[in-house]
Amino acid sequence: MNILSPSILAADCARLGEQIDLVRRAGAGYLHIDIMDGMFVPAISFGMCVVSSLRKATDMVFDVHLMVEDPIRYVDEFAAGGADIITVHLEACRDVGQTLDRIRSLGKRVGLSIKPATPVSEAAPYLDRIDMLLVMTVEPGFGGQKYIRASTGRIREARRLIEDRGLDVDVEVDGGITKDNLREVLEAGANVIVAGSAVFSGDISQNVQRMTELIQS
Repeated sequence: MNILSPSILAADCARLGEQIDLVRRAGAGYLHIDIMDGMFVPAISFGMCVVSSLRKATDMVFDVHLMVEDPIRYVDEFAAGGADIITVHLEACRDVGQTLDRIRSLGKRVGLSIKPATPVSEAAPYLDRIDMLLVMTVEPGFGGQKYIRASTGRIREARRLIEDRGLDVDVEVDGGITKDNLREVLEAGANVIVAGSAVFSGDISQNVQRMTELIQS
């Protein structure tokens, strides 16, 4: 199934509840919530209290992306706060397997992310322990970046590794995704599409509807 996951990093925080309701009503499947610690990535964004507060306001699937050092320290709190999918970075974990297993033990869907410079093959040993592989298509940490063209081949490689092993694992892409390159990433094998600026700039409802139509066509 192809799913749109709008990233609230690009939303207007003063109107966050209103804008989340707009994307829900327009047909978005997930809500992408970027958690940044200022260490693994330079920026700082949302924390546990934002996730738990938003959980009271919507029943959308929370696609929580932890861009933090040693993320196993925080997965319990994000799980308790309402995350449905918890994605950690391979590069940030002291023990990748232990971290993935901890997320699974909490009854949450498990995601693993790789940065643009990390070979896709490094995620291969963990594919049978996750529900989603997030292939970053920009350097993590900031919104509004342009899609890295080499990412298309990486998405294709990720999908091939998954299919060769007969696994049911989603491939998510995050960074610089627009209506113009959406078809490219879908054809390469992505099926969960994170979009920030492309959703929250301009008419939010219209943007979601248009991107959803393209994703599902």
